[in-house]
This record gives sequence, structure tokens and C-alpha cells, in this order.
Amino acid sequence: MKSNKIHEGRSSTAFNIFNIVLMCVMMLLVLYPIYYMMIVSVSNSTAVMTGQVRFLPVGFHLDVYRQFLTDPYFLTTYRNTAIITIMGTTINIFMSTLCAYPLSRRDFYGGKVITGFVTFTMFFSGGMIPTYLLVNKLGLLNTYWSVVLPGAINVFNMIIMRTSFQGLPVELNESAYIDGANDLQILWKIVLPLSKPILATMVLFYAVAHWNGYVHAMLYFTDKNMYPIQLYVRSLVLSGMTEMTSLSMELTTGADAFNVAQRSIQYGVIIAATLPILLIYPFISKYFEKGVMIGSLKG
Repeated sequence: MKSNKIHEGRSSTAFNIFNIVLMCVMMLLVLYPIYYMMIVSVSNSTAVMTGQVRFLPVGFHLDVYRQFLTDPYFLTTYRNTAIITIMGTTINIFMSTLCAYPLSRRDFYGGKVITGFVTFTMFFSGGMIPTYLLVNKLGLLNTYWSVVLPGAINVFNMIIMRTSFQGLPVELNESAYIDGANDLQILWKIVLPLSKPILATMVLFYAVAHWNGYVHAMLYFTDKNMYPIQLYVRSLVLSGMTEMTSLSMELTTGADAFNVAQRSIQYGVIIAATLPILLIYPFISKYFEKGVMIGSLKG
């Protein structure tokens, strides 16, 4: 018996060590590209061109960031993305909550049928062209509404919220009814305060989707002053930095040096575009795992 326990203890320890090593390797594979882009963006162009930049920046400077952070167009796209993210996430949480709460109630008449219709839209939709025609007919082109209203509810996220609401004790609702509360009061004063983990998770999901989104903006924006930051990044990466060519020439001279400066600016803009999400995540990470697990316990 004792030898079996010792064997099990050693096996468990070996398994834990293997998991730790594997997770560390995966973490490095994910983080190193981001770290490399950061150190290239703050390194000397000559050092980058000669391959000296590996793990630490060489010839540290912030010229790249100083240049594009003072670019009015970059600041405009950053502002547009912030507005779209705040507007879109607020609408998403509001609409998803109003849809998830009644569907989570076991006494809601026709709830299963409505859930079936809602789930149907996950697999079948009108398509890109009909949606564009509808947005155009509503006069929403070149407005923030065109990118936040068509996706007001993500069905998958709504179902996770509904499942989380279903996990709350039914006795809470019954007690509130006895005390004279109505459904809106129960939702606002009982359900939502007890659902902070799932709400924080949904805020993260929706905010990341809006911050990183660019397809709807490509479809519905013809005015470049309405572009979000991701279209700005896309133009740098895919279009040869048409907006930033003069900036690159200011930083360096020569074809090779120009390509290096071009890459440094691209990396710098990518880091600047990713930074807000990276900064927000630690503040809601304590709710993230719990919220996902709560929403996945029941179907």
C-alpha cells in the first residue's frame, strides 16, 4: 500500500512537472512574438538590419512611437476604435442581458421555442450583401451605428449568459416576489450583482471583438476619417505603408534602411493597437475563468 502511494506521488509529481514545462513553452511561443515586435520598434535601425536584436533592444529610442503618436490620422483611428468599442460593448451587454434573462426563467412561456429560433441564427443568416443593403437603406453608412447594431447580440455569448443565470437559485426569485419585487427589480438588484463573473467575461469577449474588428468597417465606411485602428494597421501591413512612407524616409535612408524602418513602424503601431486590451485583461482576469466555467456547467 505504501509503495503504491509513493508510486502515485511520483507519477503525480512527474505529470505536474511535465504540465508546467509544457505551459511555459507555450507561454514563450505566444509572448515572444509580441516581445520581439516591441524590442524591434524601440531598437536602432542599424542593429535591426544587422540582426543584432534578439532578446534585448539595441540602441533604445522611442522615435517610432513619437512619430506615429503625433500623427493626426493615427489618433483619429484610435478615437474611432475607442468609441466603437464602448458603444458596441454597452449595447451588446444590454441586449444580451435582456435576451438571456427571460430565456433563463423556467416559467417563461415558449422559452424553448424562442431559444431554438435564436440558436438557428447562429448557423443561418441573411448574408453579407443583404445585411449591407439593409444598413444602406437605414441610412447608417459612415456612422458608428453601422458597425455596432448588426451584431448587437452574439448568440453564443447570450447562451453562456443564459446558462449562468439558470445556475442561480430559484428561491431567490421566489423570495423577491414575496417581498413585492418585479422582474426588472429582480434582474437589476439580484441577478446582475450575483453575475459579475459572467458579465466581466462577456465584457472582455465583446470588447476584444470590437477592438480587433475591421471587416464591418471595411464594408460600411467609405470615409477614412471613420476608420478604426485595425484598418490603419492593415493599411500599414498590407499596403506598403502608403500613409507612412514619408515618415519612414524621415527616419532612415537607403532601401534596406527604409524596409527596416517600415517594419519598426509596423511593429510599433501593432503594439500600440494591442496595448489597451493587454492592460484591461489583468483587471478582469480574476472573473474570467470563473465566468466561463459557470456558463459551461449546463446546456
